[in-house]
Amino acid sequence: MNKIVEKENFSEKVVKIVVEAPLIAKARKPGNFVIVRVGEKGERIPLTIAGADVSRGTITIIVQKMGVSSTKLCNLEVGDYVTDLVGPLGKPTEIHNVGTVLCCGGGVGVAPLLPIVEGYKKAGNRVVTVIAARSKDLLILEEEMRKHSDELIVMTDDGSYGRKGLVTEGMEEVIKREKVDECITIGPAVMMKFCSLLTKKYEIPTMASLNSIMVDGTGMCGACRVTVDGKTKFTCVDGPEFDAHKIDFDEMMSRLGGYKEEENDKMDHFQN
Repeated sequence: MNKIVEKENFSEKVVKIVVEAPLIAKARKPGNFVIVRVGEKGERIPLTIAGADVSRGTITIIVQKMGVSSTKLCNLEVGDYVTDLVGPLGKPTEIHNVGTVLCCGGGVGVAPLLPIVEGYKKAGNRVVTVIAARSKDLLILEEEMRKHSDELIVMTDDGSYGRKGLVTEGMEEVIKREKVDECITIGPAVMMKFCSLLTKKYEIPTMASLNSIMVDGTGMCGACRVTVDGKTKFTCVDGPEFDAHKIDFDEMMSRLGGYKEEENDKMDHFQN
């Protein structure tokens, strides 16, 4: 069991949790994720590691209340324990000095993007970051992103903060004014799809970190399968990052929506 040592509510539905996990903190790299379980009969939740403190032996995860399991995790308080915490899992981000890197995050996808932004900056790249949310209240980690980026562009759908518009609008502004050597995008599947279409138009190599349905995290169950370049890949062991221009996003989005009815029924039962 792993103890929660810090908790911060970013919004009504988004929570930052710092949990004791010394071995994971020491071994993790940008792009790695963990699988968390709350309760002996709880579901296994894949969450990308948003940060780690080796001296404290802790890792940071950002959780959004989406269903019963994530809500139970968000409802835990400092001093409580998560039942299981397994990781680091997945392949880490391949970070090199390539020149100018465009890092794009939406919603809670901004959290796993943070260590990647830090990594690209430490490698000597010029890092331009675009983060987006539906509104100001849902925007997270702005100051942390600003600290590790050469330039930060903030977009909100409703214009309540930063610039009004979608993440792709901020991206295209950067692409039109300077040479971008590489791009990475993390966020809702539909956002990553349109980021990919944009960078494909400008022939910019792009990676997307996927948030597929996942159970075991070791490639055994096949729940996280996605089609990449016409071949079946498993997000948990082959990813979570893939060449964005080769991902079948429509198939992925269809699979993500496959259990919505069951999730809604379970949530109604949990709340009532």
